This record gives sequence, structure tokens and C-alpha cells, in this order.
Amino acid sequence: MELLRANLPRVRIPEPTNRIYKHECCISFDTPKSEGGLYIDMNTFLAFGKDCVGWNFEKTGNPVYLHIRQTRKLVCEDRPLKKPTLLAIGVDGGFDNNEPEYEETRNIAILPDYVRLAVDAILMAEGAERKEQVASWTADKKHISEYALNLQQLGNGVFIHPSGWKCAKCDKTENLWLNLTDGMILCGRSNWDGSGGNNHAIEHFKETGYPVAVKLGTITADLDAAEVVGSFTVMYMSQGIVFWTDDRRTEDKQNLLIVLSKIGALLLSDVFSYPEDESVLDPLLAQHLAFFGIDFSSLRKTEMTTAERELDQNTNFDWNRIQESGQEMEPLFGPGYTGLVNLGNSCYLAATMQVVFSTRSFCSRYYMTQSLKKAFEAAPADPTVDLNTQLAKLAHGLLSGKYSVPAPEKEDTTNVANATPIAKQEGIPPRMFKGVIAASHPEFSTMRQQDALEFFLHFIDQVERVNAGKPEFDPSTSFKFGIEERLLCPSGKVAYNRRHDCILSLSIPLHLAINKGELEAFHKSKGERDTQGKEVSADEIVRPRVRLVDCLRSFVAEEEVHDFYSTELKAKVTATKTAGLISFPDYLVLHMRKFVMEAGWVPKKLDVYIDVPDTIDISDMCSKGIQPGEELLPEPAAEDMAEPKLLADDDIVSQLVSMGFNNLHCQKAAINTSNAGVEEAMNWLLSHMDDADIDAPISQEAQSVDQSKVDTLVSFGFQEDVARKALKASGGDIEKATDWIFNPTNVSSSSDMDVSSSTTSIADSPLPDGGGAYRLMGIVSHMGTSTQCGHYVAHINKDGQWVIFNDEKVRVSKNPPKDMGYLYVFERLNS
Repeated sequence: MELLRANLPRVRIPEPTNRIYKHECCISFDTPKSEGGLYIDMNTFLAFGKDCVGWNFEKTGNPVYLHIRQTRKLVCEDRPLKKPTLLAIGVDGGFDNNEPEYEETRNIAILPDYVRLAVDAILMAEGAERKEQVASWTADKKHISEYALNLQQLGNGVFIHPSGWKCAKCDKTENLWLNLTDGMILCGRSNWDGSGGNNHAIEHFKETGYPVAVKLGTITADLDAAEVVGSFTVMYMSQGIVFWTDDRRTEDKQNLLIVLSKIGALLLSDVFSYPEDESVLDPLLAQHLAFFGIDFSSLRKTEMTTAERELDQNTNFDWNRIQESGQEMEPLFGPGYTGLVNLGNSCYLAATMQVVFSTRSFCSRYYMTQSLKKAFEAAPADPTVDLNTQLAKLAHGLLSGKYSVPAPEKEDTTNVANATPIAKQEGIPPRMFKGVIAASHPEFSTMRQQDALEFFLHFIDQVERVNAGKPEFDPSTSFKFGIEERLLCPSGKVAYNRRHDCILSLSIPLHLAINKGELEAFHKSKGERDTQGKEVSADEIVRPRVRLVDCLRSFVAEEEVHDFYSTELKAKVTATKTAGLISFPDYLVLHMRKFVMEAGWVPKKLDVYIDVPDTIDISDMCSKGIQPGEELLPEPAAEDMAEPKLLADDDIVSQLVSMGFNNLHCQKAAINTSNAGVEEAMNWLLSHMDDADIDAPISQEAQSVDQSKVDTLVSFGFQEDVARKALKASGGDIEKATDWIFNPTNVSSSSDMDVSSSTTSIADSPLPDGGGAYRLMGIVSHMGTSTQCGHYVAHINKDGQWVIFNDEKVRVSKNPPKDMGYLYVFERLNS
């Protein structure tokens, strides 16, 4: 006790604003369950495992620590697994992992001596890991739709029968949606695998603007089903009464369920707002259904809601091919075979980082040449916010093998000491790394699914930033290479542009599919079945098969660039562009552009196979540079650099003025719609009458981006700043701008593209270079309809065999899906 009193000046009582770490070591993946437990510095509130706490004492001199250790309890009876009723982890009604219970001991440790004492302040505080991680992820809470509250229903005499529903425009009898305005019953969206509907419900909205629909078959008054409402904050308004419920704050849950069974179970129904493009709550659903003669109390649920379909996908992955489901696969343990725990839709991060830390450059930088102690000594006062420290932590966690050991069987409750190891591991949770790498990015800091390509580009950019000025320490350079573009003007003169990149984004030339005969036969057969109302099974679907070599050739093939300003001809012309590489990286990352925009600006994922060989040689893609006899286009003059100012069309302005609109406003409307026509200008004018700068002189405004085109992209669901950037990068072309948003690294335009942080000036640091022969070493595959949903898995060729990394599950791969990859990583062969 005397020793403790002597060190009391170094002990702080935590305040509400302090970040307290008590669940995981800040420089290793040790937890209170690890051997030796966890030590919390009572001055900084950072946590350390038993191997690291001495380093902190040497660095800071802080001697007083709260020591927490958890040991597994003996449990005498098995706990049966509960079927989840809620898309959540770690909450009532969610996924039950049947986790074992632990007994916790707490002591005060004074280095180098130990004194026993209880400390309440730290123990009662919520851990920073918990706050930042938000480990118990749930589906986004639904909100009450204003469209539902203000819905105007048409008195057209429509009466809906309680059964026998069928789409009014086809023969679909499932996935049917009742439009709550006019009572039309129409089928839902078509899914990526060909299932679902024929898009008739959304087409009806586009034709009529009727905003809200409910999925038939999901309406229920079942009291048991009302249990799942607990995940939502519910507001129900009827006859001036407002009910606000949340089962965590409601003491009498039984009374709550009775209320919900009468007025709130309707909230379980799948209601969709087309203008908001999301599932919503309709508190007046009973009233809206009664308008068409539907008594909800007599209905029983017969179909899964959208949320339940998502739950079903999360509990029963049916993407068998990529995950190699149904196969007995040998589990792997040891150095380099450590899984990453899914923090809730973080599989994009896990798959990407497994591939990254399978490269020699990142292994050498953050594991082979830098010990954890060395990384900690070089770290700032708070190592949890330092990217280099967290990369070293992640590298040692993945590559040391310390955490890649068989986990004891959780169901063995008779004798923990004699628990039989089973063929799986617990994996490590990359919470702190995710917190650091996502701190500067609004999307990656959420718990939503993200695009693995975008994450890779962001990651490489951040690694480059923290190693700025020290290129010899920057492992991201191993992915970088130079691209040279040659633009041929009709005058015969040429221009050359160079840039750096770290991925090669490839379009997929479907017209070069090698199985055209099979495809034609399949589509003919499918057409015949469609007319007969028969469906094609998943096993019968024939997909286009395209060779990777044809995708690579499409990158270097000639293409036309419209509206290219020729400094020789002093006019906009159509130029011819070709591209090639000026260096070959140590690791070549190929991005397959599977996500495209189809007719109607609907995002679509190409259902296609890519024939990828084990080795490739891209030496023939090397750029030849300026050739003898070629003449370069002259440098642009100052007047060429000035952006031409668009003038308003006099005819459009005069017609609008004749309708009574202000002349200045009419000019702005014409300019902002690129003189497309009177109707377009009027629509812009009516929607911008209340703009704060509507009366500002035109000369004071920047007209570089067409606002109507920005509005069009925003209507597709893109953020306005992203839309503006995309239009600027694509010369104002909406189609190219949309392509830029989905594939920001492969857009052709004559404009000054501010594409992404992955492209830099060719005059930057020198690039690695070597031969053009490569070996396939990693695949990141995606399952789902878009990059914002679904699941990512990595396959990596290690030690002469293919290995599947599926979050924390690490297995020997028997049949790697080489033809289904989203990102392919090739390692250069030794010349």
C-alpha cells in the first residue's frame, strides 16, 4: 500500500471525455482472455498485454496498472442455439454464438511489484473499443416516410382480394407489391441471379409518380412476429395519439407486445418508398390497406421481407461457388494463416488486407524489419491513432501465428481444462486499424459494406502519406506503375500524357465471349420458357466467358475521344487514344469492371466468367513513347486554357420571358441546361427559383459544371460533391461521369481529370520496374448485387497451395474461383 501511495500522483481518475481501452492491447491483439491478461495504464488509460506492458513502463515511466484477467467458467449444461429473429449481433433476438462465460479478476499492478486493489472508475467506464467498434451491428433503422403520411389514395373502386394475387403486367405470383395510391399489384425488382420480378412496380412509379408500395405476403398481425420490432424506434400516430417505443426502455414488454399486435405489428410489413429508394415505416398502413378492402388482422405472413432476405443471406450464404461451401476443407493454422474477425460488414477490409500482407513488400516493412517494440517506441503518445503502429500491430497479428491456433470447442462444458480443440480459430478483430484507416474517410468509418477497390485505393493513399519523404520505407510503391496515353489529332500531330496508378482497371468485352454458341442456345431456350411461364434453374444458367487476355487488350486498344481540343486546329475534334505501360510493378492489381450502368441508368453487375491463367506476360503492353517522325501538338496558348463561357440561347430566353419569367433567371436556366431546350430550362428554373444566388449577375458565377446534370446524377443517388467532381472529370458527359463514379481510374476525357488519389504526377518518386511476366497470387471475389452489399472473400496462393480467407475462417482451397474474381493480384516472376 505504501508503494501505491508513493505513485498516486501518476494515477488519474478518468473523465467522460477520456478514451479508455480495456478490451484489447493497443499494440498487439492480446485481450483479458489472453495468457497474462491485460494491463490498463492508469495515467493514459491505454491497454497492454503482458509482453508489452514493460515497454510502456520503459517509455513513459508510468508504474500503476489495472490488471484484468478473464478465465473461462465451468458450465454444467448446454445452451441451445436460438434461431435469430433480428439482423443483429450481440443483442436480444440477434445471432447467438453460444459464447462461453468468463470469470474476471481485477488487481492493481505496480511495476515491478504487485498490490491487490479494486478500481471502479475504469471498470465502470465504457471501453473506447466498444464505442468505436459498434460491434453489435443491426440493419439501418427505418424512418417514417413523409410520402406515407401525406399519401393521397385514388378513389377508383379497386378492391383487393385476400388471395390469388398476380402481377398486372406479367405472370409473376411472388415478390408482388401493392401500390398504395391506385391499388395496382406489380412484381418487384429483378435480382442479380435472375430471380425476383420483372421491375414492373418500379416502372409503374416512374410512369405515375405514385410513391409508396407494400409487399404482399409480408403483412401480418401475428403477435409472435411483433418481437422483432424491438430493434426499431417506432412512432405510431393515430387519432392524435403518439406512441414512442423501444423495448430497451419499456418496462412492461408484454403490454408493449399487446399494443404492437393491435397497432404496431403492421410495422413489420415491407413498405418501400420509391422517391426515397429505401424501406420505410407507414404508421397509417392499416388505414391505407382498408381503403382497398384489406383487413390486416386476417392476414398471415407468407413471404420474407427485404430485411429477412438480408438476414437469410447472412445466416445461410448461398454463394457456394466462391466460398466453396459444402466441401470438406482442411483448416490451417500458424504464421500467415490468421483470420480476421468480421466487425459487421468489414469483409471488404479483411479480404483486401489478407492479400496486402501476403506481399513481400508489406511483410518486410511492417513485420520482418520492424518489431512491435520498435514500432511502439517510434509511435506518438497515443499509438491507437498512428497508422504505422497499427499496421505493425496488424502485420504481427496476421503473420506471427500467435493468434492462429485451434479454438477450444465452445459447446464442451464438462471440463474446460480437457476441452478438445476443434478445427477453427477465433481470428483477430482489426478494430484499431479500421479506426485509424477510416478516420479520414466518411464511408469507411461506417459499419456499412464498402467497395474493396475503393478501400484498396484509399489504403494505398494513406500508406503513401504516412511514409511521405521516405520512399525507401513506403511499401505501397510495389503496386505502382506508370501509364502513358497517346492522343492522335486529325491533323496528324500527337500528344502524350503520363500518370502513376496502382491498379489496372479493365473493361470486360462481352462481345468477345468464347462461348457465344452456348449463350445463343441458352437465350433461345430461356425465351421459350419465359413465354410458357417457366423459370430457368440456377444450374442451367449459361454466363458469358471472356478471356483475361482480351480484357488486357481492350486496355491498349484504340478508342475515340470526342470533344478533344486540338491546339493545332484550334477546335474541338475527335481524337484517337491508345495507352500503354511505362513500367511494370512488383505486384500488378487488375480490377474487373463488373459494375456498369444499363438502360435507364440502373446499376448492374455483369454476370460473367473471366478465364484467368496462372501466369501472364504483359510485356507487349509496354508503351513505345514518341516515335521517329512524330510531331507533337503545340503547347496550349493562354487563350486556349481559358474555359469557354457558355452563352444563353436567345430563342429559349425569349420564350421563357414571354411566359412572365425574369430575363436574368431565364438566361441562367438556359446556361445551366446547356441550351438543351425550353422544357429543360423551365424545369431548372422552377426548381431553382428560391436559390440564394438566383439574382446574382451571371458574370459572378462559375459555369464549369451544368447544374441540371448534377441534379440528374444526384437523382441516381450520388452525393452532389461526387457528382460535380465526376462531371468535371468527364467533360460534362453524364454517361462518362457515371462511369467515373463507378470506375474512377479508367475514364477517358480530354479534360483535366482530378480522378483519384491513386493517380499522381509522373515526376514523383521513381517506380519499381522489371519484366512483364507475372504469377497469379491473390483473388478478391465479391458476391452480391452491388459493391455496397454482399460479401467479399480472398483466395491466396501460399506455400504452393491455394488458401481461402473467409473472415476468421482459413482453409485449404480445393477449387479457387479464378473465373469469378473482382480484383486479381499478380506477383512479378523473377526475370
